[in-house]
Order: sequence, then structure tokens, then C-alpha cells
Amino acid sequence: PVFRNDYVALLRVNIPSQRSAGYHIHSADQISILIEDADQAGQVLGQAPTPPRRNPRGSVTYTAYSKKAMTHRVNNVGPTAFHNIVVTLLDAQPGRFSPGAREGAGYTQLIDNERVRAWRLVLEPGQTAAAITQKAPGLRVIIDGGEIAESVPGAPDRGMALRLGDFYWQEPGAARTVRNIGTTRVELVEFELK
Repeated sequence: PVFRNDYVALLRVNIPSQRSAGYHIHSADQISILIEDADQAGQVLGQAPTPPRRNPRGSVTYTAYSKKAMTHRVNNVGPTAFHNIVVTLLDAQPGRFSPGAREGAGYTQLIDNERVRAWRLVLEPGQTAAAITQKAPGLRVIIDGGEIAESVPGAPDRGMALRLGDFYWQEPGAARTVRNIGTTRVELVEFELK
């Protein structure tokens, strides 16, 4: 893991072209955010590889491996590297937190289940997202980097230079507005735990 706390363990998965990840077991619920797409074929232990597929960059998936564990490997069969952020949820049971809602400019809800609520935030240069309050702990993962200013009541704006695949842990309680102060489109995924 490249980041771990009491709630999550985060893996940065990079599989070069024409290489495979070794067999590994998934037994805890997880969220995956595809940072860079690649042609991949999965293979469950003891079975034939699946046909190659290409998921779009920025895809976000949730898998409840706690209900059915899986041993598999991933084969990168394409010409580009496979880059994925995998967030394993360490709490065995949900219900510890109550995430907020994010309605308004910029936010699109992606996932809302018993474990997590996730949103995509896309801001063109000069755009500002709707104000939100972080109600539960969670993460921000960068799909398209750029420059943002985060405004928190009673504090000076905090400028941030975001890079592809970066991630930031976010504690509950903070109210904030995010503004794209750069010259490129910014896309990120944020989620809060349940």
C-alpha cells in the first residue's frame, strides 16, 4: 500500500505493457479508479483468461469481495501501461458514517451503496463547484490534473497543483468550494465512507 489508515488501504497498481500481475486474492470490499486505460484480460485461478477489454479512463467501480472472495491475475495485453488506484475498505461492516450529499454545479454521483458514496467532479478553467460539507472520511483521486483553489470559510484560499493519479485523504467536517484556477480541465473522483 502507498497509503493506509484505520479505514482504507490504497494501492497504486501499474502494470507495464505485455506484463501480468501475479495471482492475488481479493477478500475485502474495494473501490477501483482507472487512471490510465489499457487492454487487459483477467484470469480467475483455474480458469481460462477472459477476452481482452478496455475500460474507459476515469471508470470507477465498487466490488463487494467480502461477499465472495476472488483469486485472479490481470494481464496487460495492450501497448500502453495499465494504471489503477485500488482502495480497500478495512472496516468489515458499514454503518459507521453518514456521507453528505453533493448536488449542484460540477458534481455527478457515481456510486451510492451500503459501503460508500462517490462523485465525479469536472471543472473547466474558471468554473467553481457547488459548496459542499464533507460529512464522512474519504478520498479524492485525480483523473485529470491542473490547478485548483479550495475555499474553506474563515481561512485563506488554498491553491493546489493536482497531478494524474494523486490522491488526498479528507477528514469529515470541512465545508469547501473548489474552483479551477488553471488553464486545463480538472477531473477528480471523491468518495465518503459509510
